Amino acid sequence: MSAIANPVVQVSAGERLRDWLAPLRRVFVLTGAGASTESGIPDYRDADGQWKRSPPVTYQAFTGDARVNARYWARSFIGWPRIAQAQPNAVHRALATWEPAGRLSALLTQNVDGLHQRAGSREVIDLHGRLDGVVCLGCGEHSARADLQERLTSMNPDWAGLDARTAPDGDADLDGHDFTTFRVAACVQCGGMLKPDVVFFGENVPRVRSQQAFAALQASDALLVIGSSLMVYSGFRFARMASEAGLPVAILNRGRTRADELAQLKIEADAGETLQVALA
Repeated sequence: MSAIANPVVQVSAGERLRDWLAPLRRVFVLTGAGASTESGIPDYRDADGQWKRSPPVTYQAFTGDARVNARYWARSFIGWPRIAQAQPNAVHRALATWEPAGRLSALLTQNVDGLHQRAGSREVIDLHGRLDGVVCLGCGEHSARADLQERLTSMNPDWAGLDARTAPDGDADLDGHDFTTFRVAACVQCGGMLKPDVVFFGENVPRVRSQQAFAALQASDALLVIGSSLMVYSGFRFARMASEAGLPVAILNRGRTRADELAQLKIEADAGETLQVALA
C-alpha cells in the first residue's frame, strides 16, 4: 500500500502577517504611497524602487524660480480636486478599525493625502505634512487648500476647464502649456509666497514631528511598514532605528524596499486584502 503524501497547506499573506502580529502588544505602523494607490493616487516608484517619473520639485526650485513656482501651482490647480475627492480604501479602513484595540502605538504616514484621518484614524503622524493645508513662507499664516482653490479659479478662469492625469504629488501631468500665464496667488495677510503645507524634497521634516515619531517608536515593540519602498531617508531611518533597537520589522509592499535586509517578514501582496485578514 503506497503512502499518501500530506497535502501542502497554503498560508495566505494575511494569515502570515496575523501570526507575526500575534505576540506583539504595541506596533508602530509606517505607511507610504502604496497605501493610497487603490484610492486613485499614483505612487512614485516601480517594483525596483526606481522613479516612475521625474523626481518631485525641490524646495529650492519652488522658492527660487518663479517659472517652477507657477508650473507647480498650475499643475496643483488641476490635480487638487481629485486629491480632495479621493476616498479611503481597504488599507486605511483596516488600520482605523484596528486602532481602538490599543495595539497600534502610532501610525506614521509618508503620505500627504489625509486619507488615514478620513477613514477614522486618530493617532496619525503626518511625517511630510498635509496637502489640504497651505502656509505662507512670509508670515507663517496657515489656510485651507480648498480656499486657495477658489482664489486660483477666479484668477485663472481659462485654466479651469483643463484636465490631466493625476500625479503623486497632488498635482497633474499638465504639459505643453505656457505656465508663465498662470497667475499665482499670494498670502492675503502679507503678500508673501504660499506653499503647500508639506515637506518638499530638499526640505527638512520639522523637528517636533520627528521627535514625536521617534518617541512613539521607542515605546513600541515592533515596526510594520505598509506600501513604502523606504527609498527616502526620512522614512528609512525608522526601519534602521527599529532594527538597531532589536525590534522586529515586517514589510508589506509590492517590490523591493531599502530595508528588505532588516525585515524578519517581507510580504508582497495586496495590502488591503492582507490587512483585512491580519487585523480582523
